[in-house]
Amino acid sequence: MNRIADTLPSTAASPLDRLLRRRLLDTLAGLQGGAIVLSDACGTTVVGDAAAAGPRIDVHVDDMRFYRLAAASGSVGAGEAYIEGYWRCSDLVALVRLLVRNRDLLDAMEGGLARLGGAALRLWHAARRNTRTGSRRNIAAHYDLGNEFFALFLSPDLMYSSALYAAEDDTLEAASTRKLERICRWLQLQPGDRVVEIGTGWGGFALYAARHHGCHVTTTTISREQHALAQQRVAEAGLQDRVTVLLQDYRDMEGRYDKLVSIEMIEAVGARYLPTYLGKVGELLQPDGLALLQAITIEDHRYHQALASVDYIKRFVFPGSFIPSIDAIVQAKTRVGDLQLLVQHDFGPSYALTLQAWRQRFLAQLPAVRVQGFDERFIRLWEFYLAYCEGGFRERSIGVSHLLMARPGYRPAAGGIAMEGPA
Repeated sequence: MNRIADTLPSTAASPLDRLLRRRLLDTLAGLQGGAIVLSDACGTTVVGDAAAAGPRIDVHVDDMRFYRLAAASGSVGAGEAYIEGYWRCSDLVALVRLLVRNRDLLDAMEGGLARLGGAALRLWHAARRNTRTGSRRNIAAHYDLGNEFFALFLSPDLMYSSALYAAEDDTLEAASTRKLERICRWLQLQPGDRVVEIGTGWGGFALYAARHHGCHVTTTTISREQHALAQQRVAEAGLQDRVTVLLQDYRDMEGRYDKLVSIEMIEAVGARYLPTYLGKVGELLQPDGLALLQAITIEDHRYHQALASVDYIKRFVFPGSFIPSIDAIVQAKTRVGDLQLLVQHDFGPSYALTLQAWRQRFLAQLPAVRVQGFDERFIRLWEFYLAYCEGGFRERSIGVSHLLMARPGYRPAAGGIAMEGPA
């Protein structure tokens, strides 16, 4: 049997709570490759294969409203219940991984009443479209939490994107530098190159490329917090003659550049604007220009399903966002321009290690997080976000790729592109 009977009597749960609990347990009854030990006011129940060699994860439901949220909004509701403190878990990453491996059961959670909740979430998400005004609002909702907040857990270069690990015992700092150097080498950056970057972050790439490769970087963001700190960091480095930081929507950028970089910006443009974004990438490049995109991606066969749904990330972390597939990117760039895809390399395992490092640093800095004015609800939201993403990358349900693209006039130099780096 996949579910062991309750071992304690039910006294505190209402009839509705017990009904919704039973429905959830029935949905997860076929769990394979591990087990969830569920404890709540109704007792303790083991869901899944208790004899499996896989993980055995303890889940404690402290408030029976968990079941109401899960019933009303599926997996998003379960995530919201975590934010509210309705349940705890011995290992969030392991739980996410187990559920991803049993994705058919996870999908089944979105049925029943959750369909109505899903419809409401889709209406909410549709209202967060990335128009010029909408983009500023969506970006501010996440990135304008405060520069001091992000500095608590990012590496000193303030790169808020996947690093590139050579081994699991790499430091985050070394892996982040390796990523930046790979981008510069793949783009064959040279002194005097004019480089444009869509999505400044806090200026980490622009500073690295200008300092170590002698090029001039024009970089743009629509986050006022990021813009202010990026300008400050450029001035402190004495690189004002090599780095120009704009506060401008990428759609309004003009000019032609030798090289283009965009690191995990594509997810913020929204599916509706993917052709616009890729069209602008081509427009900003010289006829022989090169572009390097770092993109979080979803499996091709799940792309349209994901577009039609709202997950925890869209609802609570990055409003207006989406995750493209490689196929969606290729089709969109083909419709709007002449960019050619030269290289695509997935390094999703590195993102799992990056997120693990961020999560460990974030949790180690909780006193400082609280001093900055963030409450326990916010802390749980972020803990779940980081664990949720890490689990997805570890199970390869999502990935991250470097995509090297070129305009038709590009001709590789002797020796071709320097492709060194871990696979």
